[in-house]
Amino acid sequence: MNKPLEACLTIAGSDPSGGAGIQADLKTFTALKVYGCAAITCLTAQNSKGVLSYKAIDGNFLYEQICLVLEDLPISHIKIGMVGSKEAARTIGKSLQGFKGQIIYDPVLKASDGSSLIQPGTLEQLQDHVLSKATVITPNLPELQILTDTSCETPQEAISQASHLFEKFPTLEAIVITGGHFPTESNALTDFLVIKPKSNSKRGPQIEKSSHQRISTRNTHGTGCTFSSAFTAYHLKNGDHKKAFLKTVEFLDQLLRKSSLYYIGSGHGGLVHHLFEQEQRNL
Repeated sequence: MNKPLEACLTIAGSDPSGGAGIQADLKTFTALKVYGCAAITCLTAQNSKGVLSYKAIDGNFLYEQICLVLEDLPISHIKIGMVGSKEAARTIGKSLQGFKGQIIYDPVLKASDGSSLIQPGTLEQLQDHVLSKATVITPNLPELQILTDTSCETPQEAISQASHLFEKFPTLEAIVITGGHFPTESNALTDFLVIKPKSNSKRGPQIEKSSHQRISTRNTHGTGCTFSSAFTAYHLKNGDHKKAFLKTVEFLDQLLRKSSLYYIGSGHGGLVHHLFEQEQRNL
């Protein structure tokens, strides 16, 4: 008898240029040999030069997308990216009631060009309906500042503020803070994994970090989406936050290096995910 194949579901926006959003998530799942499903929250008009506009998907249709996948496929891990609207936030929360697996949320709040990717007044709905169900979040520094309503600048301040989110959102098990926005005098950057302390532990959160050289490249579009979906895929494979974190950092580092050799669009190009898959096949 054939055994069921565990799968990931991404709930995010669509990027027609293929660099971010649903497209980047599915490319990542495939590169890491994980079956990927997708529910689209919104449509964007964008390319490597930036986001022109976006349109939210009707809430009822979004609900049907998510529920039909969950009732039919063996989804153990869900990655959430761009939500975009208050209605989408409420719909996601409603559709995920009773889901027992991992929910990894990448709080996509602004595009890399600074454009807002949420409607006014949506942040509270995200907190009530999405963050309240997430088991892992993967913010960069600007996103963490918005979520915590603080001006944290250093890694120490960021880790301290992130730790407070464990008290506010009890379902959270871990927080990954990607390090690309931390000020540094060297060419190195550091990503951090903050793991929630056990309820009976008197110690604070467990902190893991991974330092690596910053790669000079124009092709950085969708790195946050790719990081979060890679973490989702690796966690499905090994069930361990630390292992998933370290493997994800390594994966993204390899992709950035390989993608830097290519010209993809006239702005910030996307990552060339299939290069990693090709390398795996050649092993």
